[in-house]
Amino acid sequence: MTNTKLQKGFIILMSFAVGVMAANLYYAQPILSMLAASLGMRPDAAGLVMTLTQIGYGLGVLFIVPLGDLVENKKLILTMIVMTIFAELAMGYAQSLVPFFIASILAGIGASAVQIIVPYTTHLFEKNQRGAIIGSLMSGLMLGIMLSRPMASLMTDMVSLHSIFYLSAAIMTLLLWRLAVVLPQRQPEGTTLKYSQLIWSMKHLIMNTPTLRRRGMYQACMFGAFCLFWTIVPLTLVNNFGFSQKGVALFALAGLAGAAVAPYAGKMADRGFGRRATVLAFVSAIISFVAGHFIESNTTLSIIALMLTANLLDAGVSAHLVLGQRAVFMIDPKNQSRLNGLYLAIIYVGGAIGSALGVWAFMYGGWGFATMIGMIFPVAALILILTEAKFGYQEAY
Repeated sequence: MTNTKLQKGFIILMSFAVGVMAANLYYAQPILSMLAASLGMRPDAAGLVMTLTQIGYGLGVLFIVPLGDLVENKKLILTMIVMTIFAELAMGYAQSLVPFFIASILAGIGASAVQIIVPYTTHLFEKNQRGAIIGSLMSGLMLGIMLSRPMASLMTDMVSLHSIFYLSAAIMTLLLWRLAVVLPQRQPEGTTLKYSQLIWSMKHLIMNTPTLRRRGMYQACMFGAFCLFWTIVPLTLVNNFGFSQKGVALFALAGLAGAAVAPYAGKMADRGFGRRATVLAFVSAIISFVAGHFIESNTTLSIIALMLTANLLDAGVSAHLVLGQRAVFMIDPKNQSRLNGLYLAIIYVGGAIGSALGVWAFMYGGWGFATMIGMIFPVAALILILTEAKFGYQEAY
């Protein structure tokens, strides 16, 4: 792309696309307790709704996203959007546990199209621009994640419990139409593998790509912390602060500022400061949990501290997501989709663990115990990066 206006318009559209797709993973998060009650689940098992959606996402990035190295990318993206539309409609209609769980898994699989869109988009630009491009896309992704929560809370408060899923299906339908018109076709080059060989080759990639393993483990820790925090925040706001769903929705906007750092993280990496930015991301997340741990209920200072915690954590998570994907995309263009699929699969294992642990820790130990569990994740990431020299790992940051 050479036309500046075309570039900007296209990047905005693709950032919107990844945000809208990613939002489908998080609509259930602020309304977990009500969904659990409507489906006949125990309150302490409510985190299973989020866990299954993330498992679906993990299956998608492992078994569908690698097809980006094999089949025409536009057709693959549009097909997965169609799957997501039907899954969201099914989640809205489902009145019992099994259909809702199946639809949740399918919604997660469909949402993994985000990880086809990201390498597809970066492929259209020069290498020295890719950090900034990924930063823009990740800003869109983080905004989609953060806005999904207030949207779900407001729709539940103003319309009905399942209305957010119908709204999502409508938005996805409009996105499908627009992308069908705008996206250029991209046929991958240099891959002659069959699907079974393509999937099997991922074992070789993960075993022989230390950057993939390291960056995946770093972001799995960060994403586990992120999912844990945003699972327990609605619970503490409702139970300890007396917030309504509308209040939870307004608070969820507090984390939006953290997403703004994503483009700057990409630019820092483009200029050779990737390691410094990585350490700062981990430290930011650790400080966020330290600040959040001492929060007491029903005070203005506690709400301010909670907002600070949300922004510091979201800044760290979004910054390292950009840094990690940039590092992975630099490894081998021919294997980009498989490498990205593996990277995201590792990440979402961390996310699934964080979501499940969050509800459990809050139910059995309260806010303080849950934040202590959450703090373990970024501390582990910091310890891991400090072991790089000891284990002979060296990345071209």
